[in-house]
Amino acid sequence: MSAPTCGIPAPAQPPGPAPRAPWARRVVTGAITLTMIASPFLFSDPRSPWAHAYDADYIKLYSDGIAQGTDTLPSLVTAGSRAHYLAGSRVLDPGPRNPAALATAEDLATSSRAWLDAGTVPGKGGPYEDMVTGALLDMHALQVDGASVAAWSAHWRYVWPRDASFVAAAMASTGHIDEALKILSFLRDAQHPDGSFEARYLPDGSGPPDNRGVQTDGTGWVLWATQAVLAQIDDADDRARAAKHLRPMIDRSTRHILALTSRRGTLPVASSDFWEVPESRLTLGTAAPLLSGLEAAADLYGVLGARSSAARAATRAASLRSAIMREFGPRYARYADGQDRDAASAFLLPPFQPTAVRGALEAWRASASEMGRPAGGLAPGGGWPDDGISWTPQTALYGLTAAWAGDDEASRTWLTWIDEHRTPSGAIPEKVLADGSPAGAAPLAWSAACVVLAVAQLDQGL
Repeated sequence: MSAPTCGIPAPAQPPGPAPRAPWARRVVTGAITLTMIASPFLFSDPRSPWAHAYDADYIKLYSDGIAQGTDTLPSLVTAGSRAHYLAGSRVLDPGPRNPAALATAEDLATSSRAWLDAGTVPGKGGPYEDMVTGALLDMHALQVDGASVAAWSAHWRYVWPRDASFVAAAMASTGHIDEALKILSFLRDAQHPDGSFEARYLPDGSGPPDNRGVQTDGTGWVLWATQAVLAQIDDADDRARAAKHLRPMIDRSTRHILALTSRRGTLPVASSDFWEVPESRLTLGTAAPLLSGLEAAADLYGVLGARSSAARAATRAASLRSAIMREFGPRYARYADGQDRDAASAFLLPPFQPTAVRGALEAWRASASEMGRPAGGLAPGGGWPDDGISWTPQTALYGLTAAWAGDDEASRTWLTWIDEHRTPSGAIPEKVLADGSPAGAAPLAWSAACVVLAVAQLDQGL
């Protein structure tokens, strides 16, 4: 792995397993070795459902929040402490005893408040204003020269195209168009010539941090985000210029999805998805984002005035939609031949599709009870390990989908739950344990983005 060149420290390697009795160690080591031979990255990401098999600290809180520093890089707030930020910022208050430090901090905070004022804060004046403000500030702090990293803790300090796409859409929804376009430009430059994306990238843009390979859903998510961002640009000339700037990525991505769906039946091949594990069977978590991408491409080519390309994308989208309904419906489980539903059922609904896939709304509603966890949040899927842990990305995702479905009560239930389970510093953590304690990385950009998008949609319904 090459060293980052933009001053971002390389994440440490994952820790080894906790000490065990000699006989247990031999059994577990043998099992893990066999699994890792078949799956070289199964245990290398904390978001994998089996990551805790190697990580004795799986359920700890890695940080309480993030702090904006005097340079371009943030720092972590120690877990177990509570940050005292200057108002409207993620700048730590140094206190009155050091006037010089306080003056510097106030300058940074002023800049932060100016950034907030340049856009909007969804839910302003309501119960979610503080959470949304914090989510925006956290996403802003987690972006370094267009690299929107998932979190600042060691194993998350990478750019996932999936997570970054949601952040770009959230930034655009609040009027921070320039920041959204910088995120998309980073992804444009990182993309392979064939239109595919690696699972994740080093934030200096030098490439992936490991050899886990391509995750197909990234191409769909990036097209979806590009359409979402451009839709927020009111001026037609500015929108056309942004589309032209991003067209190389639009073209490559569309060609790639067309190639992936050119087989008989139009369904793509299997790929790892948001579960972050290898897959030998196609998941809904891959198929649905590709449908989102094709639907977005049809709209984007309309903006670009490329009618034939728009028609081709729309035709293939209709074919893929029919194939998903035929193979995955009406249950819409994770696998076409499976029973366990997962959070990908939300990807078949707005805002990820222009209209809900037939039967998907009912499947999405049913999935929530299958994914429920003791603390009140959701797991990524009904087949996820039964460890009692709630995951905020999926819980916030359901808050977002509920808002678009017009179920404001359900949306507010999910959002209130997330608000009540933030860290003492106000960050949205990745996980919440069965006893309600925050765990994992905090803040997590994907969760923050879904919260912002959900509250923005609720505002639209007022």
